[in-house]
Amino acid sequence: MRLRGRKGIRENLESQPGLVVLDPREYKGRWSERFGNNRPIHVELGMGKGQFISGMSVKYPDINFIGMDMYDELIRRAGEKAKNAWSLEGEGHPPNLNLALGNIEFIEEFFEQGELERIYLNFSDPWPKTKHGRRRLTHPRFLDKYKKLLNDNGEIHFKTDSQTLFEFSLNAFAASGLQMSDITLNLHRDGLNEKHVMTEYESKFHAQGMNIHRCEVIVGKEALRRYEERKMGMF
Repeated sequence: MRLRGRKGIRENLESQPGLVVLDPREYKGRWSERFGNNRPIHVELGMGKGQFISGMSVKYPDINFIGMDMYDELIRRAGEKAKNAWSLEGEGHPPNLNLALGNIEFIEEFFEQGELERIYLNFSDPWPKTKHGRRRLTHPRFLDKYKKLLNDNGEIHFKTDSQTLFEFSLNAFAASGLQMSDITLNLHRDGLNEKHVMTEYESKFHAQGMNIHRCEVIVGKEALRRYEERKMGMF
């Protein structure tokens, strides 16, 4: 992806130290300290322009959110979205949201084992060519990293418009021994699902009549125990 950023973009990001983290390695194992509390931490990997993570931070004020992307310009745009979502001006910033500049390839350098409760993968690059399969964020080599970073309540929530990527991901989750839940091939079949905060891509694709595929992946021991209890209660 090529982004044409504004002049002075780095200076813009540096002027927002309360919201923007330019080197997430500095906070590995210390994100709760940065947020100033021990609330659960949810991370969106590849947040784009930030509509989803900003909306989630408003909807769930008792959760700490981190939106991560590798492009300065997307961090800048997400910062604007965040301030608009919270109706903030000047030096104000959302109390439960950080935007981190980082390459997901090195995610284990940004978070300590068990530091995260949830990972969101929304409309990740499908890398359609077979030879690029290892770059997909649901490839087993990434799943192995996520499993280490997620705590006992850990889950992965995954959304995509790509049927090919969805099929690949379901197989990858299964091959990695992960339990899947709430699998749907058309999230908004009966109209907009109000329980879900939409991303920019999701809004666009839904307006075009495209199906949104989604599933939840249960990773942590406690999360798996609750899932089994819910399943038993259905019978």
